[in-house]
Amino acid sequence: MTLTKNGKFFQAPHGGSEDFKELFARVAAAGVGRPVDKDGVPQGPWTPDLLAAAISQIDANPAGIELRTVQLWFENNDKGISANNIRWLARVLGCNDPEAASAWQAELSAAQSRLVSKRRAVRRAGSDLQNEADDDHQLLATPEPAEGETRRRRFSLARVSEAIFSSKSFLNLPAFVFAGAVALQFVSYFLGIHSVTYLGEGGVEKQVGFLWAPNWTFVFILLMPLFMSLVVDQIAVWKSMGRPRLHSNIGEAELADGWMRKVEASSYTFGAAFLICIGFAGVFQWIYVRLIPVLNGEGNYAIDWGSQAFVRPDETGIVQQVAFSGAAYLYMSVCFYLFAAGLILLTTLVEDFAQLEESLHRQLEVSRSRSAEAIGSTIMRGIFRCTVAGLLIAMCMKLQSLYVVVSAPNIWAWLVSDIGSVSTRLGQPVDWGEYSMPTHYTSLLVAFLVCVVFTFGATRIGLRGPLDIPLLRMTTAVLFLILVYLLIGAITGFTVLLGIGTLVALYGLFDPGLGTSKKALRDGGYVL
Repeated sequence: MTLTKNGKFFQAPHGGSEDFKELFARVAAAGVGRPVDKDGVPQGPWTPDLLAAAISQIDANPAGIELRTVQLWFENNDKGISANNIRWLARVLGCNDPEAASAWQAELSAAQSRLVSKRRAVRRAGSDLQNEADDDHQLLATPEPAEGETRRRRFSLARVSEAIFSSKSFLNLPAFVFAGAVALQFVSYFLGIHSVTYLGEGGVEKQVGFLWAPNWTFVFILLMPLFMSLVVDQIAVWKSMGRPRLHSNIGEAELADGWMRKVEASSYTFGAAFLICIGFAGVFQWIYVRLIPVLNGEGNYAIDWGSQAFVRPDETGIVQQVAFSGAAYLYMSVCFYLFAAGLILLTTLVEDFAQLEESLHRQLEVSRSRSAEAIGSTIMRGIFRCTVAGLLIAMCMKLQSLYVVVSAPNIWAWLVSDIGSVSTRLGQPVDWGEYSMPTHYTSLLVAFLVCVVFTFGATRIGLRGPLDIPLLRMTTAVLFLILVYLLIGAITGFTVLLGIGTLVALYGLFDPGLGTSKKALRDGGYVL
């Protein structure tokens, strides 16, 4: 018997002699439980991604289900299905109808029992009686891996990094970054490093305290958590809405690799980012910029909170300063690895969308669909926001690296004096002396990376078809912010451009469409 229930394709259980693998393969290929079109035809067969999403969306199942568990049902292996997951699968096949779900639950349980019997016979043929008893017990007790057990495979940095950004709570990762920054602020206050002054060149009492450094306050308290939250939101919306929506129109033969396979394909990229951020930007930089100069009592780096022992040895001991700077650099290196991992995941998301859209185009032989257009627009808006947040981070880092070598009493007085120079020395170059400023080059790397990701997204998504986004406006805004970043400290009067750039960035964060309508996105049913 074939009919439609609750707008989905339904088939009553046949009560045959199929085991679970045979029964599941048949109903998955038929698309039982999938939404139907106006003619009552299902939208295609089940895929692991679609079925995992459907089970996870059941209100009575807040824990959801792992994609790997569902993938095992599709594979030719010895794994069956647990009694708990039989319940959720029956709900899907029964189209959320209580009576139909009950019938399917009985059918699936019987099919699982037949699978156990077949596997028992196979094991009996190749093992002795004791091994048979052990295998039977294991198969009956654990018909499939328990939730979380499928993760007990070899360690994968890519998988772990993706899991950090895929937490079920939107606030977990941003809260971790924020809490770490706040903890450092408190420790700096107890150690007396929060406010540090010394007599600089020209007899000016210069403020170089930890709380006065924008690359340790604004970056890690505000901008870095903002960036993390934007990436987490992008990935969550893509995995729960965007990807399943595109998959629903693609036949089984045309499906691209799964999301996690694409993530793990970038394992070497994650490893390289980890090595650079933790090994070089963290440990190596701390040793050569903080530890060795403090131990030797000299260095070619400008005085700041991390080198207070040079100018105030009576207030802060070397041990306390080394320990605090070590903790700060460890926290910083972890945050910047997460920053780099977020950019890698955004790149993977863009490529995943582009490949799925190409599969859809090959199958339907049509230009970009309305649904794909809405999804692509949302992705580009999110990437634009992440790019803006990244450029603001780079600006704060560059400001701090330049401030420590000027003679201004504090960073705000420096910016105000630069505004005052507009009428007399506007556009003239600035001499920064011979001090080494490693943070300056780190900020340049941050700006470069976010611009590469934006360019990749604009090329793979924005230039391949019509989108409801002002791509030209976005690109212009990004180019202007890059110009602002490059001119910071390069010419006098840069603060005027910095103020304008900050306003442009804030507007772009609140309205990534830069004034355009979201009507097309609402029509596509995929609004951020």
